Amino acid sequence: MSPLHRPRPSQPQTHSGKDLPFSAGLPVTLIECPRDAMQGWPHIIPTARKIEYLNALLKVGFDTLDFGSFVSPKAIPQMADTAEVLAGLDTEGSVTRLLAIVANFRGAEEAAGHEAIQYLGFPFSVSETFQLRNTNKTIEGSFATVEEMQDLCAKTEKELVVYLSMGFGNPYGDHWSEEIVYEWAAALSRLGVRTLSLADTVGLATPEQVFSVTDYLIRQLPGHTIGVHLHSTAHNRKAKIDAALQAGCRRFDGALRGIGGCPMAGDHLVGNMDTEWMIAHFRQLQLLPPLDEEALREADRLAADIFS
Repeated sequence: MSPLHRPRPSQPQTHSGKDLPFSAGLPVTLIECPRDAMQGWPHIIPTARKIEYLNALLKVGFDTLDFGSFVSPKAIPQMADTAEVLAGLDTEGSVTRLLAIVANFRGAEEAAGHEAIQYLGFPFSVSETFQLRNTNKTIEGSFATVEEMQDLCAKTEKELVVYLSMGFGNPYGDHWSEEIVYEWAAALSRLGVRTLSLADTVGLATPEQVFSVTDYLIRQLPGHTIGVHLHSTAHNRKAKIDAALQAGCRRFDGALRGIGGCPMAGDHLVGNMDTEWMIAHFRQLQLLPPLDEEALREADRLAADIFS
């Protein structure tokens, strides 16, 4: 039976989340996403510059670095040198783990063959249009691919992170509802996937949606890590982040200077959450783990130069 035809879960409670305090003493997990920043950049970034930038980020103290992707160079030319970049990274002494995005099983096999990579990330869209654009497969076909990838990760001691792309709506006219997101999240959980990241791929989410969807999944999937990969302009980023925090989320993706967006979306892109802003916000809330401030300044200097 298709996951979309399983009985719908009950609706989440309807409230704004303003009455829910942030969990004191539970720090956030920061995932820095230079891959997302670089993949759609209009000018090819030299391999040596990528290596320099990523090595600087590895010194900051982020939990995870989404550093590259093993995808078709025809689809994403900027990522054609990911294996070469990986060979130049100095992970010795770094607390940061590496995540690579893959779009098919062949890419997953390539990524899993690298000892330095701990996480494989797969974009699983609840929008049929975007899934076809992004991975050239239907949602059902992509679900079968995830099943293969999960088996591969179990054999190679990697962990699969599934991004629920278009998790808060889509601009293509495809039917979307919270129930659809919940059904696919539950189906992925049954495959053994334990880390799911809700992706606001084109920046459509409202704070109320962020709270409602994130809150429901955190409550319904205990023992899982539910993160958010939010795209946002400056005017509502605080409201979105606070909504996720109030829902109990502690895994947040971002990119220095707020650069990024999926080039396969084919729309006006809204950038990533600005990591520097998130750091300042989480520090004010006393939710930020220690970071190397000097390394952060150097990484920001390089980002300013690369993305100028």
